[in-house]
Amino acid sequence: MCRLALKTANEPFSPYTVLTAMEAMKEGYDGSGLGILLRGMEFEDFKYNPKFPILSGIAHSEKAWHRLDDFMENRGYELKYDHKFAMRRDLIDAKDRYRYFVRAYRMPDRFSESTQEAKDEELMLTRLALRQDGEKHGDDLTVYSFWPDVTVIKEVGWPLQVGDILSLHDGQIKSRICMAQGRQNTNYGINLYACHPFFLQGIATMTNGENTAFVPIRDWLLGKDFPGYMGYQSDSEVFAHILHYTLKKLNLPLQAYKHIITPLSSKELAAHPQGEFLMGLRSVCRRLIIDGPNTVIGTLPDETCLLVMDQKKMRPATVGGRPGEWAIASEMCGVDAMIPDRDPALDFQPMREHTILVPPERKELTIWSQYDPYPLPQAA
Repeated sequence: MCRLALKTANEPFSPYTVLTAMEAMKEGYDGSGLGILLRGMEFEDFKYNPKFPILSGIAHSEKAWHRLDDFMENRGYELKYDHKFAMRRDLIDAKDRYRYFVRAYRMPDRFSESTQEAKDEELMLTRLALRQDGEKHGDDLTVYSFWPDVTVIKEVGWPLQVGDILSLHDGQIKSRICMAQGRQNTNYGINLYACHPFFLQGIATMTNGENTAFVPIRDWLLGKDFPGYMGYQSDSEVFAHILHYTLKKLNLPLQAYKHIITPLSSKELAAHPQGEFLMGLRSVCRRLIIDGPNTVIGTLPDETCLLVMDQKKMRPATVGGRPGEWAIASEMCGVDAMIPDRDPALDFQPMREHTILVPPERKELTIWSQYDPYPLPQAA
């Protein structure tokens, strides 16, 4: 098992808040990896413009650092901000962490008149090219994300240890959303890319559970010949890619994600007001049906947050909070750590048919059921 924690708030906050929630749930993972995703960035020493994409990762050597600089300059990116972590190197177990980087860039001039789709593709391809460059040079460069208003940090270790290594308590970095996952290393070796959350073109997910349907799902996604469907150091990475496929390739509303990964039975669909369409969707996407137990937490570019789980419901999660501030965690103590002064009587634990949404305005939760209708695509 793993443990998950997410906080979303109208006012930017320190990621250390979420790391304390991870510490409260420490018995649920083994310290083999911690992943943090921040969305809605605020820097103490830089007035960030959300249109600038942020590159985040680790250069494991000085040579890798210089290659990174050369690559970005040759590709036409102008460096606008280079965040300097107040490092505690004495706390780092690994000895090949030359530089953790969070760098904001201006996109090349050639994209000034480009469509958003073209810009999105360029950011993805740049990230993948840097990742491949690092792999070609003995894994000396690790790149997690390259996207506006998003930062990803991953490291081996316990939450507060990683927070102390990077001095995340000092207020230099804040965000309106923070996702964190403590990894229980079950199926794969210790690999930084295997840490959740996973990220693709603005879409991020993290998971607690086992995805026993991983291989057929992975092979189906690889068969789509989309460059971003790659990696798979973790069986949970496919959840981010299925969400991407749902929203970006099928152009379906967010509610369709639950119908794709955990469709209703034929009997249930026969009584559904959109049963004919959903039966067709289940047939077309049958290779994307998951076999849990799984809980999936995700965020979207507009700062929508979501929570779903599979039919087995053996990986619980709880959501709680108040207008303007909400938290999701694997355990109630995690929600307590992030928003202690809420009304816990209003906490909600979803069932197998639910999709829990925290909209960008964060006024209240939306609890949607698969038994309810949802907006069909225009072509349907």
